[in-house]
Amino acid sequence: MGEFCPQCGAARVGAFRFCRSCRFDFDAVDPGPAVLAAPSEARPSIESPSANPSAGRLSSKRAKVGVATAVFLGLAAIGSTMNPAPRSPAAAIGTPVPSAQVAVASPTSTPARTASPEPVFGPTSATTEATVVRVIDGDTIVVAYGGHEYHVRYIGMDTPETKDPNTALQWMGPQATAANEALVAGQTVYLEKDVSETDQFDRLLRYVWLTDGAAWTLVNLELVRQGVAIAKSYPPDTKFDAVYLAAQGVAQQSALGLWGPTPAPPTAPPTPAPTPVKIVAAPPAPKCHPSYDPCLPITGDLDCPDIRAMGLDPVTVIGPDDYRLDRDGDGLGCE
Repeated sequence: MGEFCPQCGAARVGAFRFCRSCRFDFDAVDPGPAVLAAPSEARPSIESPSANPSAGRLSSKRAKVGVATAVFLGLAAIGSTMNPAPRSPAAAIGTPVPSAQVAVASPTSTPARTASPEPVFGPTSATTEATVVRVIDGDTIVVAYGGHEYHVRYIGMDTPETKDPNTALQWMGPQATAANEALVAGQTVYLEKDVSETDQFDRLLRYVWLTDGAAWTLVNLELVRQGVAIAKSYPPDTKFDAVYLAAQGVAQQSALGLWGPTPAPPTAPPTPAPTPVKIVAAPPAPKCHPSYDPCLPITGDLDCPDIRAMGLDPVTVIGPDDYRLDRDGDGLGCE
């Protein structure tokens, strides 16, 4: 099969390697199957360069461009056989792959444990709803429910005395009463029994609870926490004894109430120095009776014989005649 120039249709014959009419070099590039045609009649009809010189020059330029293109494509084809196909730009910059298409190999892990909620502090048995009628002292109240009133003694703690007729008013007693009133006066409370029903004074023994609908407050414990009550165990009613002791420890560390500095006993006011009393000596009793001259002693009674015995007669009476010496009233006695 012969070869021919795709620009001007000149055929290669034998050793002919270059077409002078269109400046096409058959050795420069393999024209490929597009330019291999056996019969001359199958060649496309192209205007010869002799008839149109400018067309020949244009065809020459096109031939050079075609040659360069063919060389570039050939080199590219060779390179593609030596290097693997490059990744797409998206893959090169780490474009995320949809999660449904990715199989992630992760080590087997134990699912995180959900923390159990802390138990709510509150009554652990049945309670009785009551209304506080009045506060007696730091650990005793009067409540009403079911149409009756009851004295209630708090369990597990004790406060200083303020009402005991046999005990003097104790330090922090009034503060304990005031703290109790601030917590429960006029409030609705919930009474919880432990083991015992009443004490020796027929007071109900109860844990006294308050609630705001979200949390519970144990009044017995709160007074210990504030330092105005001490934790005191009363077996067999000991359900919250450990809680009381823990709260008391905190109050002691914080020096609250009973655990704070003890006030000094009141000092008695100083006794004022006595005002010196000026003692005025009484004038000496007169030795002579003022009614007589010469001087007659003052005595219970004198008469003229006594006067004559003393050698004092006669006597001039110058005042009341107490001794009745001037019987005739002439002013002389015992003449």
